[in-house]
Amino acid sequence: MNRDDAARTRAVVVGAGFAGIEAVKKLARAGLDVTLVDRTNHHLFKPMLYQCATAALSPGEIAWPGRFLFRGRENVRVVMAEATGIDREARRLLTDAGDFPYDHLVIAAGTRYAYFGNEDWGAHAPGLDTLADAVEIRRRILTAFEKAELTDDSDERRRLLTFVVVGGGPTGVEMAGAISEIARLTLRREFRHFDPGSARVVLLEAMNGILGQLPDKLSAYALKALERMKVEVVTGAKVEDIQRDRVTYEGGEIDASVIVWAAGVKASPAAEWLGLEPGPGGRVTVEDDLSVPGFPEIMVIGDTAAVKDEDGDPVPGLAPAAKQMGKHAGRRIAALAKGAEPPGAFRYRHMGDFATIGRNRAIVKMGPVQMTGFIAWVLWSIAHIMFLVTARSRVFVSMTWAWNYVTHRRAARLITGHWTADAGEKTGER
Repeated sequence: MNRDDAARTRAVVVGAGFAGIEAVKKLARAGLDVTLVDRTNHHLFKPMLYQCATAALSPGEIAWPGRFLFRGRENVRVVMAEATGIDREARRLLTDAGDFPYDHLVIAAGTRYAYFGNEDWGAHAPGLDTLADAVEIRRRILTAFEKAELTDDSDERRRLLTFVVVGGGPTGVEMAGAISEIARLTLRREFRHFDPGSARVVLLEAMNGILGQLPDKLSAYALKALERMKVEVVTGAKVEDIQRDRVTYEGGEIDASVIVWAAGVKASPAAEWLGLEPGPGGRVTVEDDLSVPGFPEIMVIGDTAAVKDEDGDPVPGLAPAAKQMGKHAGRRIAALAKGAEPPGAFRYRHMGDFATIGRNRAIVKMGPVQMTGFIAWVLWSIAHIMFLVTARSRVFVSMTWAWNYVTHRRAARLITGHWTADAGEKTGER
C-alpha cells in the first residue's frame, strides 16, 4: 500500500487533549485523512487551569483553537461536536452533529470530575475541568473579596473570606496555595475595610496525608509549606455533604463562600459507547498496543484508557503519559494504513512527578532524585512551559510569570458575569 492509499484511509480522533493532539500530528504527517472531534473548539492545557482560576494566567494563555493548531494540514478536519456513541459494525462515530465514518478510530475523550454519586455537589463545588470552570471559580474567589469590602457584618465577612478546597492531590494542593497567595500577597493593601490576609483557606483530604502518590518525605514537605502559607490542612476528613455555603465532613463542618472540588475523576463514557464493562475509574481496559479487545481498528488512549506499565502498575493520568500514548496510536495506525508492521506493545516512560505549592515552593521526583524548594519550583516552571503547544504561549507565559514573581500581581483579575451585592447571584454568562 502506498502513500496515496494511506491518504484515503479515514482516521477519526475523539478529544483534543494531549493524547488526541499527538495522535493527530502523527496521522497527519503520515498523510491519512484525519477528523478531530471535540466538544470544544480548543486544546486546553489542564495542568495550568488552576492558574487561570486564581488569576495568574488568562484563558488565552492556556488554550488554543484546534483549527489554528492544524491550519497548515489540508488533510486534517477539525469539528466541534460531542460524541454520543459508536456504531462498531458500521464503523461510524455518532455525535450530536451527525455521524463520522472511520477506518480507524482513536478515543482520547479524557475524564470528568466525579462526586462519588453526589452529582448535585457540582453546582456548589465546581471542579477544574474546563475553561468555563476556571473562569467561574475565579469569579467566585474575586467576588468574595469584593463583597467582603461591602459588608459590616463580621460573621458574614468571615464566611465570605473562607475558601475550601476538597482533595489533597496535586490539583488541590496547588489550588489551596494559589488562593492563599492571592489573599496574602496579590490583594495586600488593595482594600480599605478589611485585611485580605485574614482570609481562611482550608484543604480537606479524606486520606491520612496529602499527595499520597509521593514519598512520605515529599508529602511532609508539602504539608509544612502549606502551613507556612497559613493553609489549614485537615486530613481524614471525608466529605459527607456540600451545600451552597457549607461543607460537612467527618468530624466537622465549615461555612465558606467558595468551595472547589479536586477530589477525584472518572473517565468519559467511552466504555458505554463500546458496549464494554468499565475498568477502574470507568476507563476502558485495552490490549497492550492500546487497541480495544476484539476491535483492532479502535484505540483508546490517555485518561480514558486503563493501561499498566512494565511493572504492572497503572499508568498515571499525566500529560507525558497521554502524549506518549498519542504518539504510539498515531504510529500504529499510520503503519497499518501503509501495510507496514505496526509497533508492538506500548511502553510508558515516566518523566517524573511535579507539584507546586506556591511561590518558590515545589516538589520534584525524577526516579531516585527528589527535590524541594526553589530549585524544584524552577524545574516545575520549565517543565510546564515546555509542554505549552506554541512558541508564542511559551514566551507570553514566561513573561507573565516573571512579572507576577517580581510584582506579586496577577494580571487576569477580571470578574466576568454579573452579580448582585445582596445575593451574589450570577446573572450574566461566563
